Amino acid sequence: MARTANFLGIVVVVVFGLLPFFGSTHAQLQLNFYAKSCPKAEQIVLNYVKEHIPNAPSLAASFLRMHFHDCFVRGCDASVLLNSTTGEKNAVPNRTLRGFAFIDAVKSLLEAECPGVVSCADILSLVARDSVAITGGPFWQVPTGRRDGLITNVTEANNQIPGPTNNFTTLLTSFGNQGLDATDLVILSGAHTIGISHCPAVSPRLYNSSGPGGIDPTMDTEYAENLKANKCKTPNDNTTRLEMDPGSRKTFDLSYYTYLLKRRGLFQSDAALTMNSTSLALIKQLLSSPPQFFFDQFAKSMEKMGRIKVKTGTEGEIRKQCALVNG
Repeated sequence: MARTANFLGIVVVVVFGLLPFFGSTHAQLQLNFYAKSCPKAEQIVLNYVKEHIPNAPSLAASFLRMHFHDCFVRGCDASVLLNSTTGEKNAVPNRTLRGFAFIDAVKSLLEAECPGVVSCADILSLVARDSVAITGGPFWQVPTGRRDGLITNVTEANNQIPGPTNNFTTLLTSFGNQGLDATDLVILSGAHTIGISHCPAVSPRLYNSSGPGGIDPTMDTEYAENLKANKCKTPNDNTTRLEMDPGSRKTFDLSYYTYLLKRRGLFQSDAALTMNSTSLALIKQLLSSPPQFFFDQFAKSMEKMGRIKVKTGTEGEIRKQCALVNG
């Protein structure tokens, strides 16, 4: 515990030390940034989401994940959208991302309305928020004014995006590197209440751990045996879909945290949240509070994440196509 406390102390120092830098970077992000340059921009995004997401609600989880993965590599600059054989799209965590054509369609509408004005980074941020809200999840403020990055790097993505096998210390370090803390870690992990995964992400817990039959001893045995018998019959099955919040994956609620306390979190990174007294206390607080408390905390952490190392002013560019840098 002393180690954890020391690490948390270091994170606090790092975050405070970066505040002046973050402040100057964020100065040009503002609500309704496009009020004069493209006044219909946010409504165009919302209208497209309202038209299409009800027919494909699982995309809400995809866009939330895409936004998260984007922000953790070079900041929230839409670098995850760029096509490149050595780019982020080819990183292991990003090979199962979906929804790129949806983002391109929104971009086309905005280019028709206001050519060269609205960034792909802002589009992704807005689509993620609107998709989650439309499907019954929390709403959060999205100040805009982000610019698009020019660089995408597969190695950076593989190294910087938190993984399903990470322990608590590794997770906290990864979040701390982005100016996020233990509270953000627990709250943003709550996004696992919606969406799906695949067997390779959980197979080490089912086949290669220290417990009987290779099962991770921190995982509920009945849950693990059911996964092995009915879902992940082979460790490398990359087609079977696994609900991260069984029975409730289409509803943005607290049941994910309930499963964590029953040792039924799918990933090692989920189980890790119960191994630290600080994060465990927050999980219990969430479960003993009205659902709106979780929604409010999630909104705060998403707003914080959406400001990670953003490019503003003359940094980067406004891409004409989200998959390609200009020129």
